[in-house]
Amino acid sequence: MARNIIQTDKAPQAIGTYSQAVKVDGTVYLSGQIPLVPETMELIDGDIDAQIRRVFDNLSAVCEAAGGSLADIVKLNVFLTDLAHFPRVNEIMAAYFREPYPARAAIGVAALPKGAAVEMDAVMVLER
Repeated sequence: MARNIIQTDKAPQAIGTYSQAVKVDGTVYLSGQIPLVPETMELIDGDIDAQIRRVFDNLSAVCEAAGGSLADIVKLNVFLTDLAHFPRVNEIMAAYFREPYPARAAIGVAALPKGAAVEMDAVMVLER
């Protein structure tokens, strides 16, 4: 089993004991991304829409570093501190993804790292 650690400076650096992503054969397991600006490691300024976009941009950067794109994601998990924001996730996600959409879960949580309102992780499968 080939296991590669994925790292890019175009996404926030890990703020704990984890990797941005791990590639095992043709499957890439992407760690959770919150709306941190990679250059400053601070939460993006703005409303929930800005936070959701930043998370998708961060996931996209990690996907690209692994040799794929958001189109290769087969499973997406969305964590929200307020599930009332879920319609915004759907609307913004439509600008980043095309059919067929990945499988997805949306989970309401009490809190996220650094006070973020949204976090997402994913599983990506690359063509062999």
